[in-house]
Amino acid sequence: MADYLPVLVHFLISAGLATALMMLHCVVAGRFPSPEKMVAYESGIWPVGTAEVRVPIHYYVIAMIFLLFDVEVVFLFPWAVLFRELGWTALTPVLVFLAVLIFADLYAWKRGAFQWQE
Repeated sequence: MADYLPVLVHFLISAGLATALMMLHCVVAGRFPSPEKMVAYESGIWPVGTAEVRVPIHYYVIAMIFLLFDVEVVFLFPWAVLFRELGWTALTPVLVFLAVLIFADLYAWKRGAFQWQE
């Protein structure tokens, strides 16, 4: 338990500081709403039309492929760091893992997931 005491102290200080800053913001900052401030405004573009626009599925496919590459890096980085300690016996599971990911990438490429179409 004594080993985790610095972590607990750090957590308590961080939570206390965050709470104090939010309360200070509520006290100091005034709230003066006006019609201009209440208008939805994002990225320098005034809203036109409704917010019910269908998003093409291609955006979600690209996000899933990005996650595929991220998962690959997350699992390969610790293995690469400990490769000398793990020895050559750890190479086989990593090669199987890479083969599955490469097969998934090739399948997505064949299906045209990497082609950006409007």
